[in-house]
Amino acid sequence: MTTPTELRVLQFCHGYDGPFLDCARQYASLFVGTPYKVTTVYLTGAPSVEVERGSASDEVVFLDYRSRDVRGLKLKAIRDIKRLVDGRNFQFCIAHRFKPIYVALLGTDLPVIGVHHGFGDYQRLSRKLFANCFRKRLALLGVSNAVRNEIRACLPSWPAERIETLYNRIDIAAVQAEQVCRDDARAHLGLPQDAWVVGNVGRLHPDKDQATLIRGFAQALPQLPAGSLLAIMGSGRLESSLKTLAAELGVSTSVRFLGQVPQGRRYFKAFDVFALTSDHEPFGMVLLEAMAAGVPVICSDCGGGREVVGELGGLFPLADADALAIVIQRFFAHDNEQRRLYKELVSQRLEVCFSDRAVREVYWQLDMHVVVRE
Repeated sequence: MTTPTELRVLQFCHGYDGPFLDCARQYASLFVGTPYKVTTVYLTGAPSVEVERGSASDEVVFLDYRSRDVRGLKLKAIRDIKRLVDGRNFQFCIAHRFKPIYVALLGTDLPVIGVHHGFGDYQRLSRKLFANCFRKRLALLGVSNAVRNEIRACLPSWPAERIETLYNRIDIAAVQAEQVCRDDARAHLGLPQDAWVVGNVGRLHPDKDQATLIRGFAQALPQLPAGSLLAIMGSGRLESSLKTLAAELGVSTSVRFLGQVPQGRRYFKAFDVFALTSDHEPFGMVLLEAMAAGVPVICSDCGGGREVVGELGGLFPLADADALAIVIQRFFAHDNEQRRLYKELVSQRLEVCFSDRAVREVYWQLDMHVVVRE
């Protein structure tokens, strides 16, 4: 239970599917060691003890809507959030994605920090008008500079300090504690212990562009050791066409489609290198998880991925299979000393840029908190 004198933050999430449960944890962790208590509200999704624990919040509320119930004006959800806030000492709201931002602004008079996890949220004229209508009590965060810059371009009259970046992050120690050793990971995934393996994790979807990955791997394969593999973890509508592509390129026996793997990040140490070929990934949490496993990372030079890997990763132009093949070959050529140094440097980068502690410090320095305190 809460008391009227407690300072509280309302965290409002669309749901807890996919990566969004950890997003709730990430933002709750911003208030560790502060006077604030965090109430996390999920618009969609049934009550779950596991989700309640994973939210790392002082209080968790499930509104238990289905996605189809929050289309259109969402009047019932607006009334529900208004009832929840009335009479409680919430100082401001952190809302993830557009629907919760919309509901929070219409259902409360709280200042709202809207967190955007993808591109395109303010491309529509109606959303631009809505944001401008509430700009006096709305500030926005993008999960990467790439997302932030797109929002700034869509809302050009806004002061830059009202649209900022706050990177996604991981609990480094917790992620590493989950990850199993290389031999056990390969045994679980059915991969040979002695193969050199390029790994990929993601939906089999055009946005993830595994077609370029297969083409690049096929070009690199003659320069890799015998028995080298490309292991793709994930499922989706392109599975059949991607298998056909591998067959056409003559690499079917060297490409393993692993399907959907529960708790897939536990097995990243199975890979010798991790490759993300996405088309303008907003951030790329899988890159952080691969880095936490000490696995060298390759990613397309677009979106937020380049911000995650910095100078440590292998960047290649989007959809350029020739360039990708060269990067894969370069990583294979690394000797033991280069691999040791990589692990040391990537560990430092995670701690300095993408740890809960590091991002908490950035958050409390943002000028947008002037808005929240008005």
